[in-house]
Amino acid sequence: MHPAVQQARDESAASRQQALLEVAESIAHHRGLAELFHDLAGRLHRVARFDYLNLTLHDPERQVMRLHILETKQPTHIRPGSESLMQEAPAGRVFETQQPFVVDDIGTEISFPSVMEMLRGEKIRSFCLVPLTTAQHRLGALGFGKVEPYHYTPSEVDFMQQVARQVALAVDNTLNFERAEVYQQQLSRDRDRLRLLLEVNNAVVSTLDLRQLFHGIASSLRRVMHHDYTSLALFDEATGKLRLLALDFPKGQGLVHEEIFVALNDSPAGLTFAGRSLRRFARAELEAFGSDIVRRLLAEGVRTVCCAPLVTQKGVLGTLNVASLRDSAWQQEDMDLLGQVAPQVAIAVENALAFEEIARLRNRLAQEKLYLEDEIRTEINFEEIIGESPALRALLRQVETVAPTDSTVLIGGETGTGKELIARAIHNLSTRRDRTFVKINCAAIPAGLLESELFGHERGAFTGAIAQKLGRFELADQGTIFLDEVGDIPLELQPKLLRVLQEQEFERLGSTSTRRVNVRVVAASNRDLARLVESRGFREDLYYRLNVFPVVVPPLRERREDIPMLVRYFAQKYARRMNRDIETIPAETLAALQRYRWQGNVRELENLIERAVILSPGRVLRVPLTELKAARETLPLILTTLADAEREHILRVLDEHKWRLGGPQGAAAKLGMKRTTLQSRMRKLGIARPQ
Repeated sequence: MHPAVQQARDESAASRQQALLEVAESIAHHRGLAELFHDLAGRLHRVARFDYLNLTLHDPERQVMRLHILETKQPTHIRPGSESLMQEAPAGRVFETQQPFVVDDIGTEISFPSVMEMLRGEKIRSFCLVPLTTAQHRLGALGFGKVEPYHYTPSEVDFMQQVARQVALAVDNTLNFERAEVYQQQLSRDRDRLRLLLEVNNAVVSTLDLRQLFHGIASSLRRVMHHDYTSLALFDEATGKLRLLALDFPKGQGLVHEEIFVALNDSPAGLTFAGRSLRRFARAELEAFGSDIVRRLLAEGVRTVCCAPLVTQKGVLGTLNVASLRDSAWQQEDMDLLGQVAPQVAIAVENALAFEEIARLRNRLAQEKLYLEDEIRTEINFEEIIGESPALRALLRQVETVAPTDSTVLIGGETGTGKELIARAIHNLSTRRDRTFVKINCAAIPAGLLESELFGHERGAFTGAIAQKLGRFELADQGTIFLDEVGDIPLELQPKLLRVLQEQEFERLGSTSTRRVNVRVVAASNRDLARLVESRGFREDLYYRLNVFPVVVPPLRERREDIPMLVRYFAQKYARRMNRDIETIPAETLAALQRYRWQGNVRELENLIERAVILSPGRVLRVPLTELKAARETLPLILTTLADAEREHILRVLDEHKWRLGGPQGAAAKLGMKRTTLQSRMRKLGIARPQ
């Protein structure tokens, strides 16, 4: 090789190395891409031939190539921001293939015809595009163009790629910095808005003075959403108008003041109140109103108004209004913020308005509380358990033993024996007596709603759940819950009940948050839970967890000696209630009542005595003995309904077969029905196996 040629190549290589150093220096001194490219164009002109230098970046969301910067001294119609589809742009090919794309003469190039036609119109005859890529990801393409045909040598293309690699780092850093700034600004705005919502919420829960609350909210709102005027207008039922209750207008001249009445049909606040939706009104819209309040606002220099309805479950209370002395004062995010603040203000207004009503009713509620407490003491207490029979005494000794503990109690017994009275007695004799006693009849609530009743639900947990609801376990926290007819709890719900018994924790329906409670559980059932476990109708582990301390309430036929005391008690109770004077109960009546087989137990006896008091015109209790289902020993049986006849027939067959239901020698075969059918009829008729 000729020495002169070698020297020229060495000098060219040295110039390019120097240019790369200058590129690095330029990148270090310029953060903005426009300034960087202007400086690069001047430095690179000494070592590379081009008339155009451009930066094209890939938009991943829209999948287009977008021209960001065009650095040239030539006249051109091309403007930054122009976009091309990936498959229709040379820069798209460079981005996807990561290979340079070189055109020595556009006049002979056949690919990308629309782009070539556009470049020819701009007098561009040759260009070279190289990929703009960092070690982490692809960015786009860096382009060099000339107004004349030109053959880019491999060494020139390699140099441009070296430049592109350095420029890629600068572009990536700049884009990251811009994104970080935008993100930081958004975080700052979000922080300020969240702080505002927190301040409003704190104000709502800390004060019931409406004007004090309003001025605190207006001050907090002004720091985040620029405005000059804030007011609170509430609907006045007496006038059918909105009344300006509170006002914050530091720059005002006094034309707008509190206690002004605003018409509903000719004012921004009135239209918002009627439409129940947030609205913004520009000056031209304000000038179309003819109401006095709008004329006053315009005279004060107001140019934009925004009104938000104060909506609660009871309806629309009024409006929260802001105004500005500037045109187009707020962006959509400001409107959204006001829409978030308005519901909290509505709650505060509703609370403040209710406060006076609460104060007025306070004395009345206190009197009602004393009355209800007296009713609880006289109607539902340990003393209402009447009797002195050995069976009842044994039961009460068990109650006195287990009540002071926190152990779970399972109360068994037939329908009408007074299981709820025993449960209340356990609560009243326990250390939880001053806390809540909550009862729930598991058989009286549809299976689909029972979980919600027991454990509560969140708003939106299911169709119709329009508000959050506390469950019975939460209401009974620190107290006692009585699960009556626990045997009717569906199998799919039993694991959740077991968890509460074991762990004292659960989740509301629609919630992932675990709640802990401290509840004593007393359960009751007139069904044989042990047999239900055998037939897989009840979980075995739940049964053992409930059956910690079992007690059985004896049926009335096993405590016949208590019947005279019960009859006298019920007679006096209903005589007082009906203003009757019952002094005498015939001995033969008491004897007949003691002989009767009380299938309905104490409840059946109480109902009979209530009916007897109604039918007794004088001072002697006249019991309608003919209505009794007579005991088989002596009293003739008068069956009043088919159900009574069926019950007696089934009881007789069960006694004959020693309460064996299935098998060839069982009661079901004797009655000509399936075992499951017999069990169903027994449940319906209130028949339970004697303990």
